[in-house]
Amino acid sequence: MGQKPTIAISMGDPGGVGPEVLIRALSDRTRRNKARYLIHGSSHAMHNAAHACNIEPFWWRVDARSPLASTLASHDVVLLDEDPALREQGIELEFPTKASKLSGAISFQWVQRAIDDARRPEDDPMHADAIVTAPINKEAWALAGRDKYPGHTELLAQRLNAKRSAMMFVGDKLRVVLATVHIPLNEIRDKLTIGVVHNAIDLGNDACLKLGIPRPRIAVCGLNPHAGENGLMGDEEQRLIEPAIELAVASGMQVSGPFPADTIFNAAIAGKFDLVVAMYHDQGLIPVKLLERDLAVNITLGLPCVRTSPDHGTAFDIAGKGLAHPGSMENAIDLAVRMCVADHQPQAQR
Repeated sequence: MGQKPTIAISMGDPGGVGPEVLIRALSDRTRRNKARYLIHGSSHAMHNAAHACNIEPFWWRVDARSPLASTLASHDVVLLDEDPALREQGIELEFPTKASKLSGAISFQWVQRAIDDARRPEDDPMHADAIVTAPINKEAWALAGRDKYPGHTELLAQRLNAKRSAMMFVGDKLRVVLATVHIPLNEIRDKLTIGVVHNAIDLGNDACLKLGIPRPRIAVCGLNPHAGENGLMGDEEQRLIEPAIELAVASGMQVSGPFPADTIFNAAIAGKFDLVVAMYHDQGLIPVKLLERDLAVNITLGLPCVRTSPDHGTAFDIAGKGLAHPGSMENAIDLAVRMCVADHQPQAQR
């Protein structure tokens, strides 16, 4: 990795708040000095965001196709600009603050570029130790024909050949892992298995160890109200969740549950648990976004490299106005850097 980790950043939807929160986060010189940043995106969008935020440009810009890109990669912040290629195709560089086919296509491409950096050999000057992704819009990806991927997590897992993966959210008050991710609520019952629940527990436990928690205390949510009330309101707890917990305990993990989801988060906030495993997206994300608004970080577990992102979306309603709070992006970058440094420390020093 060298003295500093290299972080590949995808700008996200250029019509959303991604460029703004990215610029605000990297305008901090101390943060810039901790790593090298390769940004895949649009110079036009970056300059518009800098103007909206009243921040002077501080990055190096190079055509993403230029052979100079690998030379400039040694600078602290380099924008690998895709605008020249778009102009050659006669594409107008005005990005609407709503879901669009153009924004979906190029934001998808930028994520692919960041993944390519992570897949490069370590001696390649463009190799990235971690990926940070700014918010994309799932409808825009669908408009661009990328509806096979309902989000970053699924694309990253496929491109990086992850046999299993999970979404984890890290904040000051809560850490939450999701057993299932971007699937309709009425399909969860069919997708949930003992293996799916156990994977979330296992990956979450490993992530906590890497974050410096030596003996993670893990609470697992039930799927049904009141965790099923011993089968009176569903049997998934007894059939699927309890066996997964038993497997985790048998392998040495400190896991308990299943608990009613409407009470267990209070116990975690009080410090009784280091991690909560939620069964589905909103079960875990509502408490996170209520308590850690603009601060929590999304981590993709199970990948061969670090990947983090802000916990919010494109916020088209405030995009371009310089109003977006950068806290979650700042924390996503800081956590990515910290995890890269920890990964390269000898075990005895952790």
